Amino acid sequence: MTSKGLFAWLAVAVFTASCARATPEQQVVNDAAGAMGGADAVRAATRMAIEGEGTQYNPGQDLTPSASGQTFTVTGYRRVIDLEAGRARTELTRQPAFTFFQGPQPQKQVQGIDGAVGYNVAANGNAARIPDAAAADRRAERYHHPLAAVRAALDPMARLTNPRTEGGESLVDVTAADGTAFTLAIDAMTKLPTRVITRTDNTNLGDVAMATTFDGYQASGGLQVPARLTTRMDDLTVAEIRVSSTTIGGDAGDLAAPQAAASAPAMSGAPPVTVAEERLAPGIWYLAGGSHHSVLVEFSDHLMLIEAPQNDARALAVIAKARELVPGKPLTQLVNSHHHFDHSGGVRAAIAEGLTVITHEGNAAFFEEIAKRPHTINPDALAKSPKPLTVETVGAEGREYTDGTMTVNFYPVTGPHSETMLMAYFPRQRLLVEADVYNPGNPVQMFAGAFLETVKARNLRIDRIVPLHAKVAPYAQFVKEASVPPPATN
Repeated sequence: MTSKGLFAWLAVAVFTASCARATPEQQVVNDAAGAMGGADAVRAATRMAIEGEGTQYNPGQDLTPSASGQTFTVTGYRRVIDLEAGRARTELTRQPAFTFFQGPQPQKQVQGIDGAVGYNVAANGNAARIPDAAAADRRAERYHHPLAAVRAALDPMARLTNPRTEGGESLVDVTAADGTAFTLAIDAMTKLPTRVITRTDNTNLGDVAMATTFDGYQASGGLQVPARLTTRMDDLTVAEIRVSSTTIGGDAGDLAAPQAAASAPAMSGAPPVTVAEERLAPGIWYLAGGSHHSVLVEFSDHLMLIEAPQNDARALAVIAKARELVPGKPLTQLVNSHHHFDHSGGVRAAIAEGLTVITHEGNAAFFEEIAKRPHTINPDALAKSPKPLTVETVGAEGREYTDGTMTVNFYPVTGPHSETMLMAYFPRQRLLVEADVYNPGNPVQMFAGAFLETVKARNLRIDRIVPLHAKVAPYAQFVKEASVPPPATN
């Protein structure tokens, strides 16, 4: 061989070797695929069905901000994923193992994703499309299984970046062909996937990491798949599933979105907010118009708002309505009934508007954390207009706010729904404002009996109940409905 020919041969050999050598980020994926059964076997898997049972938790809705004891027992869990078509459907039955609004009866859940369309199917069979942001989270959920994640990472159209080692794990960031971003982590020794992390926005917590960890690998369909899936939102456990079987391949059934959901218009922005006012007494207005209500209180020199619920859109609309009703006085105070996410979702908006937050003393640390958390994925009012939090707390003896023209007393409410809750009592008007513990006319009143005992212990003189989820009702109706024993819990 001539020197020229030898040089050409060496050049080809070096080029071939360099092409065969995986990049560090690709090596993480290759190692994961090899540990699971080989890249070819992973690529060949186009459908997957997971069955099992487990536990769902109640993050953001438990007895206290830091509690995690409320759980649902999950049975009949079945999750089917079409790994090629971008479809998935999850069915399960959950039964509350705690005192729940609707009582102890089991609840069937059916949730799906079909491309851009996310949907839920109600117990009566009616399907409804979910908002686009929720659908994006559900698309990301499809990758919270090692087979789905590794298969997507093997796709030549996927983008792999940021290979790194943290503790006993090797990690790589993946942008799948459909644009979904996630982090794949594998065990540095066994090379089996240990977890998948996606990032999303939570109204209360802001930027959060949704992580599903994988344990107890076992063989199925020529692949290694986990027998336990645990999902957390930051440090809050969301669900634990004990897998009884994983079927690779086979007939996935019809995973297309039901026609009612598929034909429904996309819901890309916040829905319109309606705020309807009702004058309950001089200086007191009921601000309703949605599922969560508020109460406006006029003092001689300022306004107080009781409840900024749900999210920025609702809270800011209610704040605007309050200022419209009494334009000559500043709105300076927000009273939060309790920490539950649906009732505290607008607190950050109230902080951005400069309002002092009044809440149960058990919620102070929670709101201090909420006020500091970053909201970069979906910047909210406080992220756009940062303000410091000013908080006032109500202890066991309650707290009175009065100026001679208006008096309102706040008292703590303990019980099976929340241990950091307040009720508002207007002694002159004989009005009692409460959230969640009594909703007039509901066929099941799980919390009303305990709440009635709390009210009686205060010796309050009441004519009307002002619920933050229902219509104003006579006190006599409350006493009658609260006296009916609720269904027995487990």
